[in-house]
Amino acid sequence: MSEFTEAMAQLAAGVAVITVKDDRDDVGVTVSALMSVSLDPPLILASLSNRGYLAEVLLRQDRWAASLLSSGQAAIASRFAVAGRPSARHLVSGTPHHRGRHTDALIVEGGVAALEVETTQVVPAGDHALFVAGVLAVDYVNSAPLPLVRLRGRYRPV
Repeated sequence: MSEFTEAMAQLAAGVAVITVKDDRDDVGVTVSALMSVSLDPPLILASLSNRGYLAEVLLRQDRWAASLLSSGQAAIASRFAVAGRPSARHLVSGTPHHRGRHTDALIVEGGVAALEVETTQVVPAGDHALFVAGVLAVDYVNSAPLPLVRLRGRYRPV
């Protein structure tokens, strides 16, 4: 682990699963680099590796979903963090989920919130791309469970 990676691991970050419906399949990945950018208009930003398949798909498909995970969903975060391109439909198997009304993307239920968004801007940033997206809908907000965070290389409850 580089010094930079170790330094950044000291910063706690919320954990989300980003999903998108591609032509024939569903694709998704776990991220901890998701943040609010603007209230008016409501915008979020997701940072994705240029080498990841999801970034490639998001360059073709503008509409996607972000499910913000709860502390009891570390197993789901781990499933979506696996390298390769497993179908998101297989990754949510046995987990309550539904399709977003505006994006047709898979949305994981039981998290702390879920958003449906549309990419408005893509900014190259080193070995990543920053996807800025306008919020189409807040699918749900559930403040009862604690959020899942990533800190020092591990998923942890708050």
